[in-house]
Amino acid sequence: MFYQGVLTKMETEFSSPIQYYLVFENDFIIMNQLLEKSITIEFVKYQCLNCGMDKPIYRQGFDRQCFFEVPQAADWVMRPELSMAHLGKEERDLEYEKQVQLQPHVVYLANSSNVKVGVTRKSQIPTRWIDQGAHEAIEIVEVPNRYLAGITEVALKAHISDKTNWRSMLKNDLKDEDLVAWREQLKSYLPDEVRDYFIERNSETHLEFPVIQYPEKPKSLNIVKQQSYTGKLVGLKGQYLIFEDETVFNIRANEGLVVKISVL
Repeated sequence: MFYQGVLTKMETEFSSPIQYYLVFENDFIIMNQLLEKSITIEFVKYQCLNCGMDKPIYRQGFDRQCFFEVPQAADWVMRPELSMAHLGKEERDLEYEKQVQLQPHVVYLANSSNVKVGVTRKSQIPTRWIDQGAHEAIEIVEVPNRYLAGITEVALKAHISDKTNWRSMLKNDLKDEDLVAWREQLKSYLPDEVRDYFIERNSETHLEFPVIQYPEKPKSLNIVKQQSYTGKLVGLKGQYLIFEDETVFNIRANEGLVVKISVL
């Protein structure tokens, strides 16, 4: 049995454990059902998520030209504090920017390898936490637009990390933290503009991932360079596939690649 299609980040369902789905144009794979099975991944070609051309992927699933043109890859996506739609100012496509930026956003704490601060649209909770491989998370503020979330993150990351160590996350090298206490500790660093949006009472969300075996020394698979890889799937965490030989494959980092996946 085999499946073929262009990679996009796995869809997820919040349950215990998290359910993962790899969705192709005409088919999908329930990834949890492949645990403890041997699968082969083969690189077929590139397919830019914007233009569909077979051109090398530059970043985020786009070829180089599209990456510097499409609104989905503009600077404000990675740096929310640069958002300008609330001022009616366009970066690449004002209608798209209004649609994404002018909706409720949440600034949160998540613990995947360490406690970090992050930003996401309210509609993306808990999906964002799942994608980061966080085993616990909590909301700090809910604000009406992306700009306010961005300046909050900038203020807080002077006091706490905004990065995830992917190796530690995959090794499950982590400890439980009191995120409620962390939230209270960081409250005094909030910008004046968002103090009224502080969430006074909520508890941690805990997430359980379908992992049978964690790697001690994860090695990242470069499927374009290797062309083909076969391994026994033993875990799904964040957007990673974890294999028995400690190879790991980041689906999100390989968006825009057409692959063939065979279940042996």
